[in-house]
Amino acid sequence: MLKTYSSYLMLLWLLFFLPPSAPGQQVQEGDHAVATVTGPISASEMGPTLIHEHVLVDWIGADSTGYHRWNRQKVIDKVLPYFREAKEQGIRTILECTPAYLGRDPFLLQELARRSGINILTNTGYYGAVDNKFMPQHAWQESAETISRRWIDEFENGIDGSDIRPGFIKISVRGDAPLSSLHQKIVRAAALTHLATGLTIVSHTTGDEPALGQLDILEEAGVSPAAWVWTHSQAGTLEAQIKIGRAGGWISLDNFNHNSSEEPPSNSNLEWFIERLSKLREAGLLHRVLISHDAGYYNPDEVNGGEFRGYTDISKHLLPALREHGFTTAEINRLMVENPQQAYGIRIRNGNPN
Repeated sequence: MLKTYSSYLMLLWLLFFLPPSAPGQQVQEGDHAVATVTGPISASEMGPTLIHEHVLVDWIGADSTGYHRWNRQKVIDKVLPYFREAKEQGIRTILECTPAYLGRDPFLLQELARRSGINILTNTGYYGAVDNKFMPQHAWQESAETISRRWIDEFENGIDGSDIRPGFIKISVRGDAPLSSLHQKIVRAAALTHLATGLTIVSHTTGDEPALGQLDILEEAGVSPAAWVWTHSQAGTLEAQIKIGRAGGWISLDNFNHNSSEEPPSNSNLEWFIERLSKLREAGLLHRVLISHDAGYYNPDEVNGGEFRGYTDISKHLLPALREHGFTTAEINRLMVENPQQAYGIRIRNGNPN
């Protein structure tokens, strides 16, 4: 057994990872554990999953944000109906992708999970886009090893004194290449954290070159592309998506928006999603694709949190449209259920993804 497993990962191993019968039996992907804000579950319990959504985002900056910036009960009053609506549409798990210093609140998410009945995952990691506005000051001075220890500590001991563990690592890099030295360091810290915890790395990346550059860093660190999700890959090219998918990475198309409150819908990217998913299916890569809305979110600087976009456009519009274009029930299940289980089940991936 790998010595880099943390104590919490070992607990998850004991709960979920061990095969139920003969030693050496292959453990199926669905048997891996997932860390939610209300405790660990088996990946097979995730059900239909939205892998990139937001509840609250605070744009004020790393030096000024904090729990004092919002009233949790007011946020719950605003957001809970959207979670219940998603559950009515069959959604069972939501990954909340707001990182630390940008409005992450695990206590808020835990209450939403308990009251909605939806599994929610939060994250550890730092967000480097937007000229590093949301990066804590210590990130410049500390080494990748020291930063990774901060993130590992959240997984082992909980976030901000709670018993809530992150379910994945969320980082962000500048959209154009080359990666800055700071962002290279953040990627290396994420690689070290993955090797110590088994958490999946989710990287906000809006260009081909920084996406491919991250895979080089991960390879140097001994991390498989299967442990890395290219979040916002819709901003990249099909060619880069295919290259990363064939390498074993995850292609996350996570900005679906039908804007169904208007008739006819404005700013809908329905046709783009159908075309891109069809091309990725033709390339034999549907098993490497994740989809979501990147929706929400409560803004503490706006009255009643401002405009909030819900989490049901995929269920109401994209999935029916995909069926009309020949996607089978098994392929829909692959996108909504099987791929999230395989992408986010906790295990160290340091070998050939295939």
